[in-house]
This record gives sequence, structure tokens and C-alpha cells, in this order.
Amino acid sequence: MRFIGKTNIKFIEKRRIWYAVSLIFILAGLISLIFRGIPLGIDFLGGTEVVVRFEKPVSIGDVRSAIAQIGLAKSEIKTYGTHNEILIRTSEQMEGTKIGEMILSALQSKFRDNKVEVLNEEKVGPRIGAELRRKAFYTVILSLIVMLVYIGLRFKPIYGVGAVVALFHDVLITLGFCSIFSSVSYFNIEMNQSLLAAILTLVGLSVNDTVVVFDRIRENLKLHKSMDFISLVNKSINETLSRTIITSGTVIVVLIILLIVGSEITRGFAFALTIGMITGTYSSIYVASSLVVDITLSRQKREEKKKLLKKQPVMTK
Repeated sequence: MRFIGKTNIKFIEKRRIWYAVSLIFILAGLISLIFRGIPLGIDFLGGTEVVVRFEKPVSIGDVRSAIAQIGLAKSEIKTYGTHNEILIRTSEQMEGTKIGEMILSALQSKFRDNKVEVLNEEKVGPRIGAELRRKAFYTVILSLIVMLVYIGLRFKPIYGVGAVVALFHDVLITLGFCSIFSSVSYFNIEMNQSLLAAILTLVGLSVNDTVVVFDRIRENLKLHKSMDFISLVNKSINETLSRTIITSGTVIVVLIILLIVGSEITRGFAFALTIGMITGTYSSIYVASSLVVDITLSRQKREEKKKLLKKQPVMTK
């Protein structure tokens, strides 16, 4: 069953307009990344994370004032799942569970009629945070290289180039949006292992959609040998459009629901992956496939010029 009927949309003819749109989004994101960046979470920055539970709901403002009395005024404080549970993150580190004990003591003094307990305390040292940042960078780069090799072997090298450029495009735009919206506290965006997982998930999902389009192009090349390449690529995209809308659309709907009703811990992940899925679906058509068209047409023109040069008569004296 097809979600939409047969279509005949001329996608490739508009590719240069969408190249410009992509460039604008990438530049805007890069500017934000350079001047604002994405706040580093405790995973990469180092520090202490404490989760406390109150018997009765409390306000973030009251918790912050209590924490400020022990010199942790700059701590990040937010609800954790329910209004009874509070997540406190600080760059301070001490031996054992001293940070947790200090926080518990301060909260017990402030909320004498409200029972409070420490549920969890985690610490990450600066050296470990730096190592995680380095490994995260290498992980993303390695995944892109593996995708280049995979697509190049399964199809042709030019298809691998188109797919990897599209993946870079998706990652850059997603990181750019995360940087731009990092100041919106609702989304809870910070560079941590959750966001890294979203980026790596995006790489896998995006290349999957691209492979489906490329596979149909390869099939149509065998079936329609006399068709010009632009028309053939348009035909392939239109034939896979219904599948793309169903697969990507269902994932995006779930992510939007998670973004709206999910906890603060999952919002950064859901936001990044929502942007990535939208961008990845778009880039399969207007980046990966369009680049393959431009590279193929460029090669065809060079081959035609070589043939013309060979046919020209040699001038003799």
C-alpha cells in the first residue's frame, strides 16, 4: 500500500536553489558554533552530578537559594522526571561523596519539613572529560569514513562522495541548530553522551534513506538505459517518496511526542534527532542525489569533449 499516489515532481531541477538554502543554514550554524558553541555536559567537562528526591514538590528557586549558601550558586539545577526529584550539576569535585553530603545538609536545613534524600551521585574528572571529547570526535569522523567506504563499494565512488557530503551536511546543520537553541532551557541541550548518541543515530538513519534512493537509481539505470540521467534520478526519487515519508515521518512523529511529553533528560536527544531526521530526509534528495547528478553530468561533458577532440582532423603542412 502506497501512502501517496504516483508523483512526478522535478526535484533535481531545483537543486541549486536548495544548495543555497543548505549553505545558509550551515553558515548560520557555524557562526553560532564558533561564537556560542554548545554547553559541555558533565560527561565532557568534568564535575559532579547529584540527584535528590523530596517528599513533597519544591521550586527550583528555593533549591538554588539553599545551594548558594554552600558556594554552589553557579550549579545547574533542574527537575528530574518529576517535581519531587531534582538534578544538580556542578563543576566542583571532592573526594568520595562529600559534594552529595554538602548538598543534602544544605537542603535539609532549608526544607526542614520536607524529607530529602540523595538518590545518585556521579563524578567525572577533567582528564576523563577531555578523553571523552577526543573519543567522541574520532567516533563521528570514523563513522563517516566507514559510510564512505561502504557506499563506494556497494555502488560507485561518486555515490559514496554524495552520501558522505550529505552526512556532513546533516551533522553540521544539526549541531548548528543545537547551538542556536541551546539558550532555550526547555530543550536542555548540552554536549554529552546523549547528544553524541543522537548524532551517531542520525548518521545511520540518514545514510539508510540515501541508500534506498541510490538503490532505485541503480535499478532504473538497468531498466531505462535511454533515459537522460536527470529524468532517471527524478523518477527514482518519486518512486521511493512514499517509503521515505512513511519511514521518516513515523520516526519524526515519535521524536516530537518525546520532545513534548518526555523528561528533561531526553529532550536534548529528541531535539537533535528530530532536526537530524528532517535534514537527513531532505539531504537524501537535494544533497546526495543532486551531487551525484552534478558529478555524473560533469564527467559526461568531459568525455564528450574528449570524443570531439579525437574526431577533429589533424592539420598537416
